[in-house]
Amino acid sequence: MKRNHLIKPILDHNYPTVSHGKGIYLYDTDGKQYIDGSSGAVTASIGHGVLDVVEAMTEQASKVSFAYRSHFTSEAAETLAEKLSELAPGDLNWSFFVNSGSEATETAMKIAIQHWQEKGFERKNRIVSRWTSYHGITMGALSMSGHVSRRKRFVPLLEDFPSISAPYCYRCPYESSGCKLQCANELETSIQRLGSENIAAFIAEPIIGASAGAVTPPDGYYQRIKEICERYDILFIADEVMTGIGRTGKMFAMEHWGVTPDIIALGKGMSAGYTPIAATLVSDRVMEPILKGSKSIMAGHTYSANPLSAAVSLEVLAYIERMNLVQAAEEKGQYLLEKLHGLAERFDIIGDVRGKGLLLGLEFVSNRSSKTPFDMQDGITTRIVNKAFEKGLLIYPASGAIEGIAGDAVIISPPLVITNEEIDSLVKILEASIEELQHELHSEGLIENKQAI
Repeated sequence: MKRNHLIKPILDHNYPTVSHGKGIYLYDTDGKQYIDGSSGAVTASIGHGVLDVVEAMTEQASKVSFAYRSHFTSEAAETLAEKLSELAPGDLNWSFFVNSGSEATETAMKIAIQHWQEKGFERKNRIVSRWTSYHGITMGALSMSGHVSRRKRFVPLLEDFPSISAPYCYRCPYESSGCKLQCANELETSIQRLGSENIAAFIAEPIIGASAGAVTPPDGYYQRIKEICERYDILFIADEVMTGIGRTGKMFAMEHWGVTPDIIALGKGMSAGYTPIAATLVSDRVMEPILKGSKSIMAGHTYSANPLSAAVSLEVLAYIERMNLVQAAEEKGQYLLEKLHGLAERFDIIGDVRGKGLLLGLEFVSNRSSKTPFDMQDGITTRIVNKAFEKGLLIYPASGAIEGIAGDAVIISPPLVITNEEIDSLVKILEASIEELQHELHSEGLIENKQAI
């Protein structure tokens, strides 16, 4: 047997080899077809094999693919920054380009801290974040993350940033006493305990992705968060790496709540997977003291703002606009959401259906009426993901939402180009996968008798 040299997610797992992709489909070298029901890692938003992007990539590469940002700027990078300024809400007019979402959130953290340093507030260097969150795998981004299982190995090296509860309405800890957005009010409590003079920013995913499976806050939540941040002179960072660039039916997910952050982190949808690129968008207000002071952001990466990735991102954004894919995400998302609610009416192990646009999630429970989660050792998330994969459907795992020790969920987030007929095919495979799993769980005694719908 040939030795493997590539470090894969599971070292001894036998992964199929991808051959090519077209539209919402991927194919392996054995000819098997897969519906990309998760857009990879919620990334391939315009689908696979879009020739317009390939042509833009080729054209830019034929001119220049790389120039170091300390030596040159480029037309592609300048135009991309201008385009993002046009798309972004408020005065988010500055872009710092990096290579991944982790780098984008970490750059956002650094810029927030530098903003206060340049204003003479050296002590404002802490970031407040939420449990049940994920902002990236670099040490700074992981410090801001409340994803317990991903933090576990590195806790001694991490900052203790996660402080408040997530707006997890399905399991609201304040439900018995009347919620009244107490999860948002926790931010004020945390600020009072830590001292606003020590806090640079608060960071949140508009819709919680990898750590919870499309957990969506109630109306009024972000309005309250923004009001608290402004009252205590704390910057608000929106981590839109997963939600940004049309995924939720708005160009930026924060638009659903009419709230403009001070800093936005972008990734995934910027290039739809055609090249590594991400960005930190910064408001004029945040940049002003830096412009008047050091005139330099203390961050940098070799491939930041490289012309090739910038040109690809520009074409992806243009394609999204030409094809009206933001509106498509809203419309197709509603159609898919109705189908998922239909599955919940049939299968008792589906406890919650949630999300916006084409960022939707299912949470699985052993008892629907009591919302009892499965034991994580039962591996329910892995089992449903694997069953769907075997049947030709890719979905995204999101387990551990309950303090990192329980909670099984998946994200369904197909490319924005998906048709209603393709959604029907996706749901048919998902239905068969859930049916098979539920039957097995009944046989294994892991779920109770059928609960009342």
